[in-house]
Amino acid sequence: MESVDVLVVGAGPTGLTLACALRLHGISVRVVDKASGPATTSRANFLHARGSEVLDRLGALGELPDESLRAMMITTYLGDRPIMKLRFGDPGLRTAAPPMVISQAKVEAALRDRLTELGAAPEWGAPLVDLEQDEHGVTAVLGNGETARAGWLVGCDGTGSATRKVAGIGFPGVKLSERFLLADLRLDWNLDRSGTTGWIHPTGMLGAMPMPDPAGGNDLWRLIAYDPGRDNEKPNEQEILDRFRVILPERTGDSTVRIRETVWLSLFSVHRRLADSYRQQRILIAGDAAHAHAPFGGQGMLTGLGDAENLAWKLSLVVRGRAGERLLDSYEAERRPLATEVLRGTSTVTRLNVARGALGRFLRDRVIVRLFNRSWIQRWATYTTSQLWVSYRRGPLGGGALLGRKPRRGDRVPDVPCEREDGAASRLHAELGGHWAVLGPRAGADGCLSTARRRLGDDVVALRRTGGPSEVWLVRPDAHLAWRGRGDSVSLERWLRNALRTGRAKG
Repeated sequence: MESVDVLVVGAGPTGLTLACALRLHGISVRVVDKASGPATTSRANFLHARGSEVLDRLGALGELPDESLRAMMITTYLGDRPIMKLRFGDPGLRTAAPPMVISQAKVEAALRDRLTELGAAPEWGAPLVDLEQDEHGVTAVLGNGETARAGWLVGCDGTGSATRKVAGIGFPGVKLSERFLLADLRLDWNLDRSGTTGWIHPTGMLGAMPMPDPAGGNDLWRLIAYDPGRDNEKPNEQEILDRFRVILPERTGDSTVRIRETVWLSLFSVHRRLADSYRQQRILIAGDAAHAHAPFGGQGMLTGLGDAENLAWKLSLVVRGRAGERLLDSYEAERRPLATEVLRGTSTVTRLNVARGALGRFLRDRVIVRLFNRSWIQRWATYTTSQLWVSYRRGPLGGGALLGRKPRRGDRVPDVPCEREDGAASRLHAELGGHWAVLGPRAGADGCLSTARRRLGDDVVALRRTGGPSEVWLVRPDAHLAWRGRGDSVSLERWLRNALRTGRAKG
């Protein structure tokens, strides 16, 4: 039985991102999925700036910005009266692309193409059935009759994760009673396609987002409708469509809107769950397998991409024997607190969207919407949903400093201009795919570069800053600052020794 370094269970955006990142580090991977083939539709259809950065570093961003829409405004109506206009935009933090309206299915297709270029491809119709682990690796039993062997196994197989269940990792939380209907429909109406529109109605909220239309008809819309007070039986597609025929004119007040064609219909109930642990010996979980929450705000796929990129460089160092297994503890320590914040935020948005009581509706309709009409609140909303604020400063690899020059250890490093060793102009994030970067002045960084390469191997590039401070920065493959100093290779050696051996900045 041939063994690979890492077996990835799940060929969604999290699993594909992890596989691409591991391949960029030279790690052998195998990706299996229970589905019979790639998805062509998806519930997620929004990618924030942080997600664009991850794809850019992997070399998977490709034509997605050109294939997406820039529907960056949300207009909310109370009856026939617009009460809020929320404008999203480029956060202005040197990102690879501004927020994009793009189907998760298209993101997955771009990642599969990139993974193929890197020498791997998903295997379909291969669900995980069982697994055993020992001190040297994991043996997985697949539903297609195969047995797979790997040094490590990572479950990226969604909220119903077989990996998590077989590993015995708890997934506490609740399934809420709120039911939402989803549909991709071709509609005849005169709604503005420059943004998303929402309607607040006594029977529930309705949202309409323009979708990129490969057919060029410019009439494809994603609808989401809160549908309370229904029985617990799962409606079939015809019943969902019939509900939308009622909901559309009722909640928009437009009796002329007509459904021309049905592309896709679905429904979901909101789950709010967080895994007890992200690791059980040689088994790890990421993405929706580790956290489940409401889709409002486009945080699900985004958080999964971040999980995968964070885990990939740590697991690659362990696989290659350059770090001890305790480094993997920093994965959960850095990512689980973020998932907790995302759960809190999406739960708040859900409660606002489905407010039932008179007080809740008053606060939403008369107070909160007025706040969100203010420009500084809109800038805050753009920045918050982008996840560009994510920092690991308080984590075990960060310095924990609240004061001092930015970026601090653990902070995201902007995509600053730089030069390669051969003098060619470049930018930081373009050089990070599968690499660490020693970023410093034209002179004075050689000692730090030698130290980094001795500890980390050939996955270290030397970059010259074309402006800014004279310090030397060590930047992680996920674009977060690992260490900074004035060419002090002794201090860098101490940080690397502690981090790689114990998973902590301080031994």
